[in-house]
Amino acid sequence: MAEEKGNGSGHHIIIPWIHPTEKLEGSLETFPTGGFPIENMENFGAASLRSRRLESYINTSSEPIKREVPKYSVDEQIPKSEKTDIYVDDNGWSSVLVSCFRIVFCFLTMMVTTFVWALIMLLLLPWPYQRIRQGNIYGHVTGRLLMWILGNPIKIEGSEFSNERAIYICNHASPLDIFLIMWLTPTGSVGIAKKEIIWYPLFGQLYLLANHLRIDRSNPVAAVESMKQVARAVAKNNLSLIIFPEGTRSKDGRLLPFKKGFVHLALQTQLPIVPIVFTGTHRAWRKGSLRVRPAPLTVKYLPPIQTNNWTVEKIDEYVKTVHETYAKHLPESQRPHQ
Repeated sequence: MAEEKGNGSGHHIIIPWIHPTEKLEGSLETFPTGGFPIENMENFGAASLRSRRLESYINTSSEPIKREVPKYSVDEQIPKSEKTDIYVDDNGWSSVLVSCFRIVFCFLTMMVTTFVWALIMLLLLPWPYQRIRQGNIYGHVTGRLLMWILGNPIKIEGSEFSNERAIYICNHASPLDIFLIMWLTPTGSVGIAKKEIIWYPLFGQLYLLANHLRIDRSNPVAAVESMKQVARAVAKNNLSLIIFPEGTRSKDGRLLPFKKGFVHLALQTQLPIVPIVFTGTHRAWRKGSLRVRPAPLTVKYLPPIQTNNWTVEKIDEYVKTVHETYAKHLPESQRPHQ
């Protein structure tokens, strides 16, 4: 609709008018975390994710939840999602003050939960799998609490793909990626990190107690042997894996080239690969910064990529294909440099 008004000069101006109940196309709707637990998630997948987290406290079974989900191979086209990359920063003093308070509160919370679970895991030293499971529960509790304290709006998509035993790969551009993967990782999963992680205060020691895996990246021969040991441990204990295939944190949020380690592990374990795409974390907590901004975050699980027919001769091809698939689901500001 439009309203016609005179401008005093004999001409008329047409002013467009939009009814209050109409929606402008292209608007971006995100849902804040608000409180604990998350409300108003967009789809049923988010609701099922919350239920699965609750079950991890009371379910002592080591078997992962099995659901029928679509399967994809690297040759099939995964539907591409549209990304809107809009965020206006707030550099006001009040925003900085709130951020400082939240970071301090996060640190204190992590100290308390880490101390509690360290005691639990010391009591469970003779039972390695139970320490893995308790490490996952620690991550569910601590990661969720930290994200709630920081208050970023979070949108989760494709959580129906998070229930099976798999190799989960994630892009890495912010410390928030660690909090998110702690919260969202399925019970019965272990991470793989460089061996130096044990020297990180609090977190490194708990990482070791939780029976997570470490590799020596400084020596190529030792790294290959470490990967073989990881594959044997995964097969023996019926575990899932969490890997950051870039091997390091991106400085500007753009996707870095993938290392080949996750493909070698897929070949040895025959596990499917489930990409987890993080968007917005590089804006919320930038590398080298002590300030957390309230930028909206998205966590998207892509359909599993089957690896049971992969061959060693095509390792480079698999790395390239998975990297390209991953990049398609990132906003322009996070795609690899051309």
